Amino acid sequence: MDFLPFTRPDIDEETIAGVVEVLRSGWITSGPQVKAFEAALSERLGGRTVRSFSSGTAALEVALRLAGVGPGDEVITTPLTWVATANVVLAVGARPVFVDIDPVTRNIDLDLVEAAITPRTRAMIPVDLAGLPVDRDRLYEIARRHRLRVVEDAAQAMGATWRGQPIGSTGDFVALSFHANKNITSIEGGALVLPADADVGRCERYRLQGVTRLPDGEMDVDLLGGKSNLTDVAARVGLGQLARLDAFNSRRRELADRYLAAFDRSLGCELPQPTQEGNWHMFQVVLPVDRLAGGRPAFLRAMAARQIGVGVHYPPVHLFTLYRDMGWKRGDFPHAERVGSGTVTLPLFPAMTGDDVVRVCAAAAEAIAELSRT
Repeated sequence: MDFLPFTRPDIDEETIAGVVEVLRSGWITSGPQVKAFEAALSERLGGRTVRSFSSGTAALEVALRLAGVGPGDEVITTPLTWVATANVVLAVGARPVFVDIDPVTRNIDLDLVEAAITPRTRAMIPVDLAGLPVDRDRLYEIARRHRLRVVEDAAQAMGATWRGQPIGSTGDFVALSFHANKNITSIEGGALVLPADADVGRCERYRLQGVTRLPDGEMDVDLLGGKSNLTDVAARVGLGQLARLDAFNSRRRELADRYLAAFDRSLGCELPQPTQEGNWHMFQVVLPVDRLAGGRPAFLRAMAARQIGVGVHYPPVHLFTLYRDMGWKRGDFPHAERVGSGTVTLPLFPAMTGDDVVRVCAAAAEAIAELSRT
């Protein structure tokens, strides 16, 4: 039986041929393909200004810098996310302030946010976990009332909507990711959607060493930038993927519906909430780890023995050594810790079949039954 990974990108032959054309063109770093990709993203997001980056992480960090976040500031975010969400706060010299999750949505609990706001709070970074959007209405009402910037970590939410509007088409700063495991990929890459008050030139200088090229062939550097520009090779992949985003997400919804119908609820797992606005970036279940001999690691091994790949997204950030050394400890955010310790990501990608879903559900039932008896 073939191994079924938890995700796999789908690159069509037209895109592969397009990449070959870029390679033959001799212009393989940032160039015309990057401009075309940024224009296509902007068109999809209501004409907003979009700049591409080598990763979603770089987009988040530059957004914080453009928002004026720096040493002495605090940024509110969730502990249940990829660690980059918090790392970028440290990278600009600020301190992340974690707020526990809503155990149903698994996103930051907006009911708890205001209690975490202090005079040093400068911004919030909400995360759309697994592509399920955070409540934008409540989020921005809090931000307006407390005069906070918002940097949306929408890395997992490409193609998701809020009240029918595409994520990224409204709001403050919005960071997107096109990593290989995302709903569309540019191999590695990301983008930043900019608000109207953002300094676009400054964004571009942060992206490439702070350089401004002058008309006479000279150059100047007026800020400390990095090296996070997207290549034309990556952008050409992104263009091919963007054209297929709606079809990809439609298929993901079909597969998620199949999962929700086929998964045995008597197993004691917590299933994700049905959604019309999410993009089903991941299908995650929370295992009943307390009654599984060997816990989640044993489940992962049992699924691997059945030739099925399962991911872990994500361990709670505040329990990593870097963050424990800053004072956080187990018990600080109980909902995030419980969900983070039991969550597994089951296979979900557009090339899967309905039979693949049935196979995963059957394997999960077998694995849980086996471990429950041990």
